[in-house]
Amino acid sequence: MTPGKIIQKASEKKLAIIAITDHNSAENTPAVIAAARETELYVIPGIEVTTSEEAHILGLFRGIEDALSMQELVYQNLQPGENDESSFGIQVVANEFDEVEAINKRLLIGATTLPVEAVVAEIHNRQGLAVAAHIDRDSFSLVNQLGFIPEGLELDALEITRRMGLHQARARFKEYARFPFIIASDAHMIEEIGEGQTRIHVACPDMAELRLALAGQKGRGVLSEWSPTGKPVVP
Repeated sequence: MTPGKIIQKASEKKLAIIAITDHNSAENTPAVIAAARETELYVIPGIEVTTSEEAHILGLFRGIEDALSMQELVYQNLQPGENDESSFGIQVVANEFDEVEAINKRLLIGATTLPVEAVVAEIHNRQGLAVAAHIDRDSFSLVNQLGFIPEGLELDALEITRRMGLHQARARFKEYARFPFIIASDAHMIEEIGEGQTRIHVACPDMAELRLALAGQKGRGVLSEWSPTGKPVVP
């Protein structure tokens, strides 16, 4: 997937907001944001951090600087070693024109030495949103790795895969009703972009409005379904 093709596919799917959350890296975020400059698509700079427990936590940020600051912390705490391109593929850093500018040799597939509490705290220190990724999966999910979500962990949302609806997720994970649930495509291939979507009731597509929607504040919210009249229903 390259920046230009990501924006093209997201635009074709008529998405309003997407987040770029590569594994343990935010290197390609600036290029994707630049590629979207002439579109109406809002791109959230982010990163998917693998904690020391081997759970994936998404960090979503207001600006590129915050995402890159989180990346530097992650890089400082990555397991030593170099990427095995024959096993995990080439880790390309591209520009907005889909031209290769560098190859990231770090072992991004591995876990960091940062425990989940530290990852969430560092995301919040950068004014970001912390989301537990794909909690319904059998691998790299916080629920699977720990067996539970720690009581005091201040997550902003729980992400589920596109194979499970919001109603099903709330029924399966009743003990986590205190958190908002979102669905994302978790796209690793271009054709997967937009396959999982969350509808939110906001005034405009930006991070401030997303924060309000996840918190259920000022009339914003995550939409659980659509009524027969076409009006959103906010749980």
